[in-house]
Amino acid sequence: METINRQSIQQFTHLELIAKQVVEGFITGLHKSPFHGFSVEFAEHRLYNKGESTKHIDWKLYGRTDKLFIKRYEEETNLRCQLVIDNSSSMYFPVKENTSLSFGEGRGEANKITFSTYCAAALIELLKRQRDAVGMSLFSDKVDFFAPAKSSSLHHKMLYHELEKLLQKHDVNTHKKTSATEALHQIAETIHKRSLVIIFSDMMDSATDSEELFSALQHLKHKKHEVILFHVTDKQKELEFDFDNRPYRFIDMETGEEVKLHPNEIKDTYQASMADYKKQLMLKCAQYRIDFIEADINQGFEQVLMPYLVKRTKML
Repeated sequence: METINRQSIQQFTHLELIAKQVVEGFITGLHKSPFHGFSVEFAEHRLYNKGESTKHIDWKLYGRTDKLFIKRYEEETNLRCQLVIDNSSSMYFPVKENTSLSFGEGRGEANKITFSTYCAAALIELLKRQRDAVGMSLFSDKVDFFAPAKSSSLHHKMLYHELEKLLQKHDVNTHKKTSATEALHQIAETIHKRSLVIIFSDMMDSATDSEELFSALQHLKHKKHEVILFHVTDKQKELEFDFDNRPYRFIDMETGEEVKLHPNEIKDTYQASMADYKKQLMLKCAQYRIDFIEADINQGFEQVLMPYLVKRTKML
């Protein structure tokens, strides 16, 4: 792992400020929705059980929600979370000259790696607020970066710094293949304590044997980790294959291989193949009790933040 200059980390604030903006907007939205009262504060409370002492009831929260909750204390709220981000070339689809994202709407202006990066930054902010430890792994054809879960402010800034580096990468000619199978096996062996493992990936492994990929996911569960897989896609282009009725030149971002064709010639076959693979992935995740969440880059961030919050609440 390369050495990070501490002074440069301390001066970096851009992504952290954006993450705060996303989280504040998300929490505000929760209070205005049918989930009123279900927000970050609930990760620091648990429902009151009849017969318990009323000493630690949060009466202010009762006034807002009309429900009885017991305050959790620091030793009860600690959670370790490992964010795992696929950094292979396929994650840089669709190719964008400007990878900035509008957080006012959070739609349609990102590629898969940008979307994943901002989601990870927002999750770091939520984890920080909940006094949880967070680590991060980046992988392509190998594990490119690994930081164990910690909860210090300097550690958070280092993670934001690494995420910012992902946003600055625009070279789509690198052709970094995906080896999720090997990387996930390695990550499973590296995380020594039971954690919540959150994966952002399109799961387009360069290996042809999908069973090996499923085995790597099972390895994480065998190590007693709780796992959420966010299947990051451009749903319109990659799953629905929605292209105009004209010839295109398609380029494999991980090999550089090119093919010229008319989308309508292969659309039905392509859609059937992708639907079959997605069905296999979902079935295996269900079998291993892994939360499979579709994450469409053209939708907002609630599709990531809400499942995380629900999962964390269940774990505590």
